[in-house]
Amino acid sequence: MNTANLWFNNTNVDNLTAKTYNSGFHEAHDTYNALSAASDGNIYYVLSSDQIHVGGKMYLYDPKKDETEFLGDLTEICGENNQMSIPQGKSHVRFYERNGKLYFSTHVGYYELINGMDRLPVNPPSGYKLYPGGRILSYDMKTKEFESLALIPNGEGMVSMTMDCDRGHVFGISWPKGNFIHYNIDKNELKDLGLTSGTGEAGEPGDDFRSLCRSLVVDPADGIVYFSTSKGDIFSYNPEKFKIDILEDVNLRLDYFGKYDPSRPGSMGYNWREIFWYKPEGLAYGVHGNSGYLFKFDPQKSLVELIRRITSEPSAKSGMFDQFSYGYLGFQLGPDGETIYYLTGGPIYIHGKRVNGQSEIAKGGAKGLENLHLITYNIPDDIYIDHGPIFYQNGDRPLYVNSIAIGKGGEVYALARITENEHTRTDLIKIADPFKKIKS
Repeated sequence: MNTANLWFNNTNVDNLTAKTYNSGFHEAHDTYNALSAASDGNIYYVLSSDQIHVGGKMYLYDPKKDETEFLGDLTEICGENNQMSIPQGKSHVRFYERNGKLYFSTHVGYYELINGMDRLPVNPPSGYKLYPGGRILSYDMKTKEFESLALIPNGEGMVSMTMDCDRGHVFGISWPKGNFIHYNIDKNELKDLGLTSGTGEAGEPGDDFRSLCRSLVVDPADGIVYFSTSKGDIFSYNPEKFKIDILEDVNLRLDYFGKYDPSRPGSMGYNWREIFWYKPEGLAYGVHGNSGYLFKFDPQKSLVELIRRITSEPSAKSGMFDQFSYGYLGFQLGPDGETIYYLTGGPIYIHGKRVNGQSEIAKGGAKGLENLHLITYNIPDDIYIDHGPIFYQNGDRPLYVNSIAIGKGGEVYALARITENEHTRTDLIKIADPFKKIKS
């Protein structure tokens, strides 16, 4: 079926076409973040695995050659390929660049289904050991050498990470319990600051379960890092004092974001979904995943200010949340330093009727089928553009897209499900610079 023919709305935008790549990883599974453009012009990415026998794999894409290159298996990079432990199945974070090296972290990809939820395994398959814990890694772009820098404590993975590239500090949140991690690269010193929100996603639904923040942001002026919780609180961490504080005068419990029970799985609650620092204004821009609201966060003024819904036009007109229960991670400032790029959902209409999904699910995932739209928002000029839905050349739509990178030429990259020869894998896709299409 040509799924492009299922799309209908009242916007005056054309469809975008995505080129697909085959990195050679047959088992590649849904991947979150793990995609960045680097200063050498290459695009770096990790493809995840949910299998017990194979770990995640790291690649680069060279735009000049239009080719992908395999760089390494995460489990082998961590020195664990002969341990028969649950493998390093994924990276859940972007790459951060400092002094010619890329810094990132690993996460578990193989789960145990316990009471209907994906959990950190406590009963590994016969012959396997428990997950040893995620690692903070570096990759030298010139020598192509990896280094394992630190082990995440308590056998947990790293679900969120950011970095103060000037000062050499890595900050993250572990999964599933949600401990705050601080690693000083220059001192080779790791600190575990304890739980950030209930007992995180290891907690019991209706009690101490809390969806964990997937994005942290650093104020480059003072090095203080900020993160949110599903209850809507915002916390700061001062790396000089090793101290976490709640911001008393500002929070994310806004009516426009919706109403949530933080103790129940299936949404990110009041958490921001993604956030980045915007130096020209000295504050952060973020998006709330479920509602799709773009907002400013100014920690100095203790202010959260809504700007507009940055969802697709069809979503905004429908008045409904998108189908991905956590919202989308493909939210990033472009190379011009002033344009936000956002890959988000858009409803599908058949014969004028919106296709609905499940009312709720017990974990993060898609409640139903929807289109993928590319949105841009220019901050200084306050210009929003829905560039339209994205399809492959064969008419299929990219699914489970929670990553984005913008190349030096304005092209947009993501990691998405691709079906070929009746087999579905996750792999790299590329969309031509959308603004060239507008100018032409």
